[in-house]
Amino acid sequence: MDNFSKRLSAVQSMLKDNQAALVTDEISILYFTGFPHSEGYLLITRDNSYLLVDFRYIEAAENTVKSSKVVIFSNAFDTVNELISANNIGEILLESDKITVSTFKSMQSSLNADLNDSDLLSGTIQQLRIVKSSDEIEKLKAAQNIAEKAYLEVLNIVKLGITERQIALELEYLMKKNGAEKIAFDLITVTGKKTSLPHGVPGDVEVKDGDFVTFDIGAVYEGYHSDMTRTVAVGNVSDEQREIYNIVLKAHLAGLEAVKAGVSGFDVDKVCRDIIKDAGYGDFFGHGTGHGVGLEIHEEPRVSPKGSTILKSGMIITVEPGIYLPDKFGVRIEDTVLVTEDGYETFAHIPKELIIL
Repeated sequence: MDNFSKRLSAVQSMLKDNQAALVTDEISILYFTGFPHSEGYLLITRDNSYLLVDFRYIEAAENTVKSSKVVIFSNAFDTVNELISANNIGEILLESDKITVSTFKSMQSSLNADLNDSDLLSGTIQQLRIVKSSDEIEKLKAAQNIAEKAYLEVLNIVKLGITERQIALELEYLMKKNGAEKIAFDLITVTGKKTSLPHGVPGDVEVKDGDFVTFDIGAVYEGYHSDMTRTVAVGNVSDEQREIYNIVLKAHLAGLEAVKAGVSGFDVDKVCRDIIKDAGYGDFFGHGTGHGVGLEIHEEPRVSPKGSTILKSGMIITVEPGIYLPDKFGVRIEDTVLVTEDGYETFAHIPKELIIL
């Protein structure tokens, strides 16, 4: 049984005979079928699964999807109703965290079954996705390698006078040249005082002597995202810059060492946060230490003060503490890692010691 069939089987096993699951989120559909598209539905019953697509996607879907029957539709709700009747379905479970109020009302008035908008389906999908298969892990590693290769190449052009936007454009080009489908998110390549902005937007600011440059970058490979942050310096660095960098590095390394199956996201976050707090900079670390990564750039579990999930082997998380001094500079260091029974495996191969270009 392939991975897609195993995932479908897990959903089918929690359905009653008269129930079906209607999957509408494009990421969820990709997870269960391997087919990326946003113009259709996946209907899962106890014994069958159907991927509904329109004329534009029928040939591609039939050539790609093996775990579900591909069904063409002209009116999606009419086709869903036909399948409801054929499979004697009385209740449909929905992805409660993905359905808008207007969509729910439209389904309520159009589908010939009761709608269940509890968290059952969404929770089941989340629990399936939170632990990655070996195939998913390999894709995540490939995405990381693409981003790293682009990063190492782009360091060669980082010099006085180049703009943040030029760096971001070159990174995106290199990632796609190296095999990325797309960038994983809007790349963060900011310099100078803008490095104090955790999610700064690249603009026409030029790199100057003594600047930090933050690279928060990622690529997408076969639907899976990478996420990595490095902070480098250009020219000279002050004692304060070096001090802050070393504090963040210490917190990052300690956070990595705290990662293993059986601890919570809260536990990992606390290790990083306590080091930064004890150094006197707790007020300048205002975001969580990390998050899950996979088909989306931000997934469960949380690695934060609210991170109650107990880590399991096969989960993928980031460890990315930072310190941000307003109107001065900021430092963040981030790896994406695989949780193992007794520790972690990092996907990153890039050194973390302060690089001065």
